[in-house]
Amino acid sequence: MTRIFIVFLMFASVSTQAQNPLFIPPVLSGPIYELNVQHGTKQFWPGINTPTYGVNGDILAPTLIMNKGEVVTLNVHNNLSSTTTMHWHGFHVAPIHDGGPHQIINSGAVWSPQFTILNNAGTFWYHPHGENKTDLQVSRGIAGMIIIRDEAEAALNLPRTYGVDDIPLIVQTKSFDILHQIQIASQLDTLVMVNATVNAYQNVPAQVVRFRLLNGSSERSYFFGFSNNMSFSLIGTDGGLKSSPTSMNRLRLSPGERAEILVDFSSLLEQTVNLMSYSSELPNGIVGAQTVGNGMAQIPEYSLNPLNGADFILLQLNVVEQTANPVTTIPTTLIPYIPFSVADVDVERNVIMEPMMMGPEAMVEGPFGIDGVQFDMEVINITCQLNDVEVWTITNQTMVAHPFHIHDIQFNVINFNGNTPPPDQEGWKDVVLVMPQQSVSFITKFETFADPEVPYMYHCHLLHHEDEGMMGSFRVVDPNLVSDNSVESFRSYPNPANDFLNVISDVRIDRKSSVSIVDMHGRTHNTNSQISDKSLTIDTSGLSAGVYQVVLNGKNVIRFIKN
Repeated sequence: MTRIFIVFLMFASVSTQAQNPLFIPPVLSGPIYELNVQHGTKQFWPGINTPTYGVNGDILAPTLIMNKGEVVTLNVHNNLSSTTTMHWHGFHVAPIHDGGPHQIINSGAVWSPQFTILNNAGTFWYHPHGENKTDLQVSRGIAGMIIIRDEAEAALNLPRTYGVDDIPLIVQTKSFDILHQIQIASQLDTLVMVNATVNAYQNVPAQVVRFRLLNGSSERSYFFGFSNNMSFSLIGTDGGLKSSPTSMNRLRLSPGERAEILVDFSSLLEQTVNLMSYSSELPNGIVGAQTVGNGMAQIPEYSLNPLNGADFILLQLNVVEQTANPVTTIPTTLIPYIPFSVADVDVERNVIMEPMMMGPEAMVEGPFGIDGVQFDMEVINITCQLNDVEVWTITNQTMVAHPFHIHDIQFNVINFNGNTPPPDQEGWKDVVLVMPQQSVSFITKFETFADPEVPYMYHCHLLHHEDEGMMGSFRVVDPNLVSDNSVESFRSYPNPANDFLNVISDVRIDRKSSVSIVDMHGRTHNTNSQISDKSLTIDTSGLSAGVYQVVLNGKNVIRFIKN
């Protein structure tokens, strides 16, 4: 009874009139970004300090503004007492810069990936992604938005004044225990917040306003709409702008998905409109709908959450006077959209989301896996060839809807269970929600980056599912790449390495050979090594987490990852 009372007390706190100004995350511009991952506190309730994590602050992270074609350096300083990672969600980057579980940042260490921004203008985000801590670290506050700009987007008449008519909205719900500590893997996420603000309001000018929507929740999907049922224009999906706006009055986003919408407030001066989630209209099976499960099993405590299947306020919007240079029209055309062609497909793959145990409870509660296995750091699940066009069909054999996310690339959805995609799923995507007992097919191309050793990830973006192993790794290899090891062939284990790395050669290694370790920035690291006939043992205990090359007699012989 105490737990139920606490749940409804928390829900009551978000059902009152908006009273807190919306926090607008500060902006960082490049090309060099200093990101300090740190401990913090936040008062979600007056007088009660809740421990949080943040980047350059107590909670959430700065919004990063980047330009296509720019070379950026992101110095991620880990000031937590535990390891972390930082994934650039939606970015087209080399796997060594992707920030997945293979790029661990130890406590007190700095990770400094440097790469060229190749994505088109759009809304992306960054968050931790590794060592079964994703849900914990995102829930405690490590999440930030990234805005990419380019010349094509700049030529359009769109709102761009950050925080005034171009507003970032990171929507989350959180669960708390009896001591008001953030709790993970709980169905009692009854505290609603936007940009880490509870009961939030924002003043918006009586003109066209651009909202950048990010579902940063661990599990919950939202069905966005406005309290007056006004229409809005969808102009961008996960990977960038659409070819033309789509008028709608409801928009569903699952965890990890982003959208850009334009809303015309010109006729609403001095009025108040609420941004809502109309969760009563969500189909059953989606976390956030009234029911998730089957006739024999339901998610434990799910029915206790008053948000599930309910309509609730996310953000109060007060319409005020226009700005000095308002945007008052919505463009009819945006960015030309040329999807990949099924005529060019080289490979078709089937990926199965499934429970790892038998029984009706497992269909709802898990643990879940992909293609009959769970994530293993030392296993490459799929190998793709550089420049291949592939169709992936994701089939959900569980009773829970799973948002499927793939790193590095953007894709075009071909069909939902054999049907034409709805307008909100057109364009460039990197997350797609797969309904229970249904399938989704998408087409994509693996281009630019190939690495035989370091993989990318694909996984469910319900964060505790990811942490529990509902994830796989894929690598992209260049079939035309000729190795410079014309005589010797080298293998290594364990790779990723912890305290040591064994390198095995097909031929004898001279005991007088020079051995050095070089990181991805070209810096040489001194380590102890021992040569014995055809093997080489290297002490890696003193190396920071990252990707390295073993250089033998001046020649790169093997690449390895240090955990």
